[in-house]
Amino acid sequence: MNKKIFISTGEVSGDLHGSLLSKALFDEARKKSIDLEICGLGGERMKKEGVKILQDTTSISAIGIWEALPLILPTLRIQKKFYKLLKKYPPDCLILIDYMGPNIKIGTKLKRSRSDIPIYYYIAPQEWAWRVGNNSTTNLIKFSDKIFAIFKQEAKFYRRRGGNVFWVGHPMIDLARRLPSKKDSRTILKLRGNQNILLLMPASRSQELKYILPTFLKTAKKLQLKYPSLVVYIPSCRRVFDEQFRKGLEKYEIKGKVISQQDDSELKPYIYSLTKLALCKSGTVNMELALYGIPQIVGYKVSRVTAFIARKILNFKVRFISPVNLLLKKLVIPEFVQKNFNEKKVFHQACRYLDLTSEKVKIKKGYALLKKELGEEGVVERAAKEIINSII
Repeated sequence: MNKKIFISTGEVSGDLHGSLLSKALFDEARKKSIDLEICGLGGERMKKEGVKILQDTTSISAIGIWEALPLILPTLRIQKKFYKLLKKYPPDCLILIDYMGPNIKIGTKLKRSRSDIPIYYYIAPQEWAWRVGNNSTTNLIKFSDKIFAIFKQEAKFYRRRGGNVFWVGHPMIDLARRLPSKKDSRTILKLRGNQNILLLMPASRSQELKYILPTFLKTAKKLQLKYPSLVVYIPSCRRVFDEQFRKGLEKYEIKGKVISQQDDSELKPYIYSLTKLALCKSGTVNMELALYGIPQIVGYKVSRVTAFIARKILNFKVRFISPVNLLLKKLVIPEFVQKNFNEKKVFHQACRYLDLTSEKVKIKKGYALLKKELGEEGVVERAAKEIINSII
């Protein structure tokens, strides 16, 4: 039996989730003696799992109106090409993963012209957490045959509005494993007995190199001066960022190391084992760090033009920017956004984490609550089984 699935996603996090789901889809297909082909938009991680990547979309992502302007034409060209392929070689189903703007357009257009192709949305926009303008929602429910929800709130939100929803849980649950010992980690990473890691995870988009990286580097420099045993590690999720990260370490004379994308997956457990504190952007990484119990501080900033338009014109409202805080509806992870995002404030909070046991206890209690909200292991396997069973 031959089957074909198309996947559409973008950004580094979408590529990660697409790779995890693709692996599970291939595994499930083999169990049922199905010859499965997966094609789509994604990146290197999906490609490594056997997906035929039609276009790498990890590099054409941005947050904000101003920041996205240079990417509009490339994105439209990719959408047009992808849509033509969908019509010419119709798959047994289309899976949309995150990547809200492009995927909403692709889903809406395909449902109008080819209503016979099932459309599944996996990792939908977090509409349960934010609002724009008059509180209207996207057209997600109109074109999605099934929504695979990763949050309970997400499932409730779309069910109340008539959506066909299957709550699978958060895929990061499947990745969390017991970390190696600190002794073994120091041996592998060649660190001395008193050395620990200050982890910087500032960027998966080009704009974040400009708006987020410098503040974290300045903070890291101040922290190393106060705590000399801290070594800075910057895992790179995109090869094109490696050199800029290295130049940043050199510029601020920071004792540290850039971990290439190639080495990241192998070294990550050892790095996490020795991480005292992480300074990171908001996103999927917040969930991952929380599941490993690593204290973190979130910072985010966009251009003043984007901030003004979002606040004053679009009436964009969101209580928190980190998915951990959004899910728990309270400030578990400290957030510093726009004007509040500066090295002085981040440094002050970092010192509290490094010096005060009470701060560590507080965040670990929050993490314990989080784990209860994310479901049981086997998330991508549940989603894959449901999808494969629906197309046979």
